[in-house]
Amino acid sequence: MTFPPLPASLEAALAERGYSDATPVQAEVLQPEAAGRDLVVSAQTGSGKTIAFGLAMAKDLLGDADTLPFSDQPLALIVAPTRELALQVSRELAWLYGKANARIATCVGGMNPQQERKALRSGATIVVGTPGRLRDHLERGALDLSGLQTVVLDEADEMLDMGFREELEEILDATPETRRTLLFSATMPRPIEALARRYQRDALRIATISEGRGHGDISYQAVTVSPPEIENAVVNLLRYHEAETAILFCATREKVRHLHATLQERGFAVVALSGEHSQSERNQALQALRDRRARVCVATDVAARGIDLPTLSLVVHVEIPRDAETLQHRSGRTGRAGKKGTAVLIVPFSRRKRVESMLRHAKISAEWTDAPHREMIKAKDRERLLETLLQPVEVEETDRELAQRLLAERTPEEIAAMLVRSHRARLPEPEDLIANTPEARREAQKDRHRPGFEDTVWFRMDLGRRQNADPRWILPLLCRRGHITRNEIGAIRIGPEETFFQIPRQIADRFAEAAARSAETDGDDDPIAFERSETGPREIARTNRKRQHGGGNADNARVRPKGGFKKFDKAKGKPGGKPNRGGKGFAKKKRP
Repeated sequence: MTFPPLPASLEAALAERGYSDATPVQAEVLQPEAAGRDLVVSAQTGSGKTIAFGLAMAKDLLGDADTLPFSDQPLALIVAPTRELALQVSRELAWLYGKANARIATCVGGMNPQQERKALRSGATIVVGTPGRLRDHLERGALDLSGLQTVVLDEADEMLDMGFREELEEILDATPETRRTLLFSATMPRPIEALARRYQRDALRIATISEGRGHGDISYQAVTVSPPEIENAVVNLLRYHEAETAILFCATREKVRHLHATLQERGFAVVALSGEHSQSERNQALQALRDRRARVCVATDVAARGIDLPTLSLVVHVEIPRDAETLQHRSGRTGRAGKKGTAVLIVPFSRRKRVESMLRHAKISAEWTDAPHREMIKAKDRERLLETLLQPVEVEETDRELAQRLLAERTPEEIAAMLVRSHRARLPEPEDLIANTPEARREAQKDRHRPGFEDTVWFRMDLGRRQNADPRWILPLLCRRGHITRNEIGAIRIGPEETFFQIPRQIADRFAEAAARSAETDGDDDPIAFERSETGPREIARTNRKRQHGGGNADNARVRPKGGFKKFDKAKGKPGGKPNRGGKGFAKKKRP
C-alpha cells in the first residue's frame, strides 16, 4: 500500500529516497487505531522498522506543522542496543526529518562524551543512543527527559539479552508519564512483555511476523558434516555461494580468531568482530565490508548485534546457536528490506537431533543437505565466469591495440583460456570433503572417543542418584581407591541406584587390585565396592526408557532423566556432598 497522508516535509523526504509503498510494519503503525497509542511491535530486523517508528512519532513531534519548533529539551528518544545500530538509526532519521529542521544528537560508547553533551545543550529535538551512554548523560544532568513526547525501544529483546534492564528502567523512570512508548522487538519473550506491562498504557500489539516465525526472505539450509570437516565445509560454502558479503557466526572469540586466521591463509578477504576488538578495530572492519575490500566477516553473536550491511546475503552458523531466538537473530542479519538471503547451519553428525528440535521450536523449515563438493563449486565458477566475461564493457583505444597484438601472437582460443585461468587463479581452492555416508558417520563417532579410551572396561558401584551420586566426589574417590589419575577415567554414567565408569583395559586389572586393597585400609566402616560389568550402563538406559514410556513402578516414575545429577551440599544437601549411605534403596554392604 502507499503511505497515508503525512506532513509535507516527510513526504518530500520519502519521495527523494524513492519510497513509494509502505512495508507491512510501516503500514500497520500508521493505521488510524495506532494513532497516539503505545505500541508493542513484533517485526523482523530489516523490515523497515526504523522508518516505521520515525513516521509513527511524526504526529507527536510535528502536530499539524511541517517543521519542528526549537526546543531546549529532547522531544523524542530512541534507545538501541549497539553503537552500530544507534548510528544507523541516527542516519535514517537525519534524512527523514532533515526537511523538518530536526536537530539529532547521537550518544553512544566510543564517542567523545563532551561533544555529545554540547550537542544536547544546543537543543537536540531527537536523541538516539545506547543504554549505557544515555544513563551516563542522565546521571550527569546533561540529558533532560522532562519534555519527552515519545520514547522508542529498538530491538528491545537484544537490549535485555545484553543485560541492559537496569539502564532501561532508569531511563524510562526519568521520562514523563504522559510520554508515548513504542517498543519494537523481533521476539517477544516474557521479560519484554513484563517491560511493556510496567511502562506502557493500553498498548496496541502489532505483529508483522508470520505464525511460521521464520523470516520469509531467508532460505534455511542445514549441512551435515563430520566434526573434523567443519572448517573445510565453511571454505566450500563460501566458494559455492560467492556472496557479496557473508557473516560466519562462532560461539567464542577464540574460535573467531582461529577461523579468521585460517580463512586469511586460504586467500579470503576476511575481517573479524569479537569482544577482544576495540571500537576502532570494529569500525575499520565494518568499513572494509561496506567498501567491498572485505567480503567475509567472522563474528560472535554479541559483536555482530546491530550491524547493518545492505549487501549481506549469506549467514553461516559455524557453531550451532544456543537456542531458537539466537538462530533467528543471527539469521536476521540477511534477507533485509525485501532482499533474499541464505542462512546455513553447519551440523556435526552427532548434533542433528538437537538442531531438528531447534528448527521445530523456531517453526523454520530447513533443507537438509551435504556441503558443496569440488565439482559443484567448479560448475558454479564456470557459470559465474561466463556471466562476468560476457557482460558488455567499454574498451579504450590502448586496450584495443593490446588486444590486436595478442591476437597476432596467440590464437583466440589460447587468449580466452589464459583469461579464464587468470580469473580462476584469484579464487581460493575448494576442499575435498569426506562423503556423507553411514561409514563416515560411524568413523566420526569413533573419533569422538578420547585418545587412549578406544578399548575400555566398564566398572560399577551400588549407588546412584538416589544416594546423592555426583561426579565431583566420585572422581576423587576413584583416583584415591584405584591409585589412578582423573585422566585415566573415561565416561561416568549415573543411574537411579548404580553408577558405571570406564577404565582403559590396559590398566583395568591394576585398578581392580588397588581398589580391593584400599577398601581394607580406607578407614571407612562401609567402603564402596567396585566390580567389573559385562553389560555396562545398559540397565540405566532401560530404566530411563521405562520411565519415559510410563513403565516401571511408581518410584521409578520419579527418577530424573539420564544425565541429570541430583546435587547435594556436604552439610545441607547441595553440590559436592557425600553419598547418602543409608538412604532409600541403598543397602549397606556387610564385611566378610
